[in-house]
Parts: sequence; C-alpha cells; structure tokens
Amino acid sequence: MPHRGHRVRIDVLGTLHGEAVGVSVLPSASKPRQILALLALNAQHIVPVPVLMEELWGAGPPRSAPTTLQTYILQLRRRLRSVIPESTGVWDKDVLVTRHGGYLLDVEPADVDALEFDRLTGAGHTAFEVGDMAAASGNLTAALELWRGPALADVPHGRHLGIEVTRLEESRVGALERRIGADLRLGRHREVLGELCALCERYPLHESLRALQLLAYCADGRSSDALIAYKRLRETLVEELGLEPSPRIQRLHQAILRGEEAMEAWNGTGRPGGSGALIG
Repeated sequence: MPHRGHRVRIDVLGTLHGEAVGVSVLPSASKPRQILALLALNAQHIVPVPVLMEELWGAGPPRSAPTTLQTYILQLRRRLRSVIPESTGVWDKDVLVTRHGGYLLDVEPADVDALEFDRLTGAGHTAFEVGDMAAASGNLTAALELWRGPALADVPHGRHLGIEVTRLEESRVGALERRIGADLRLGRHREVLGELCALCERYPLHESLRALQLLAYCADGRSSDALIAYKRLRETLVEELGLEPSPRIQRLHQAILRGEEAMEAWNGTGRPGGSGALIG
C-alpha cells in the first residue's frame, strides 16, 4: 500500500507511545487512546465496531455510542493528518482505514512493539524446541528488551484491552522462563542467578521459576541454597494455597537430596521412564 514506506510506530509494552516522523500521534483523551491501542494490537486486521464500543463502554453502551465512536476516529485521523507530511502522498484514511463493519490500522506489524514481541517469542520458542539454545536465548532476549514497563500502563483497560494485557504479561513471564532455561543449558548459571532470585521474589508461587533457581544453584555448586529455596517455595504454597509443590519439582528436590544430577532429574532424563522434556 502507498504508505508502507512512511512509518507510523505504536508502542504498548509500557506507556502508550505513538509517532510518525518523530512527532507524537497520541491523542490526550483516554478513549481515543484506548481505540488506538486496540487497533494497534490488531494491526492490519479489522476491529469490528461492536468490539470497539464494548471496549469503551462495556456491555451496555449508550445510544450515542456509534456517533461518539465516529468522533473519536475523526480525532485520531486529524492527529495523523497534522503529523504526516503531504509530500508523502499518504493520507490519514490510508493509515486508519474504514472497512465494512469496523476499522483497521494499516501499519507494519514490525512497527507495533507487541506484535514484534509475539514474532520474536515465537521464533525463540521454536528454536528452543529444536535444541538451538543460542538462537532461543537471542530471540527471547530481543523480545524481552522491547518492554519498558507494564503493558499499556497509562491507558484504561476495557474488556478487550484487559484480555490483551493479560495475554502479553503471561507471555512475558513465559519468555523469561524459556530464556533463562536456554541460558542454563548454555552454562550461564552465574549470569542468571541474580535475575532468578528477583523473579522468585516477584512471583513467589511460580514453581517453574523456582525450579530454574534450584538448577542454577546446583550448577553453581550450591545445593544447600537450592534446598533452602525449595523449602521457601513449599512453605509459601502451603500457607497461601494449602497445596504441596508439584510432583515434578518434588522429584527435583529428592534428586538434590540424593546428590543426583539436578538437570537430568528436572528434564526427566535421569530416571527410568523419564519424559526427556527440555527445561521450561
């Protein structure tokens, strides 16, 4: 399309940021910002009008909602028009496109940080599954570096943005877990120990992160610290949820007590009938 050479960038992994030719395209009002964020997260795909209205007003939008939504779209287009130079031959309607039943933000997925994050994490997970730990660590590190804080930290969340923010935050933790798992397999246990300690404090009920901490301690010759970390996990799970740790991490704990190879116990390769699963 004609505007593809003219970049409009939208970032949502932190506070909302949007610019063209180095000038902000963000509106000041909260509801147009919600619209822009939702359109960016679905770049090059139509977002139906009912979805946009539900995002802004919930399940019971006012009768004036369709007209008000059109006003917000016009405000966004006016902002784009004020920024994009006429010499580019690109018009605001080329970027924020009206389609049957909805609207579409026609920007490159690489120019929306959340979509680039999804692409890089996908590549990282694929590399991990085929055993290319260097590529896995590299792609996942690049994906995580796109984050500047909590997703859409300064934008109200309706139903649809709330779902997207939850998905992105879960994906972020999953990418962290996988990247650390890849780094451990690359022998980088000392580099990741500090990060793991901080993550386990932030997510005290996250068993897989705690298991990676145990593995890093063991790789560093600190089995006693690994046992203390397991004890903290168990106490937290029992106190907060009334649950014992999962059978898999219990097997890891027993392997550490017996002085067996912790990595093999976690991967399931050091006992008969093990699954051979990779870290993470």
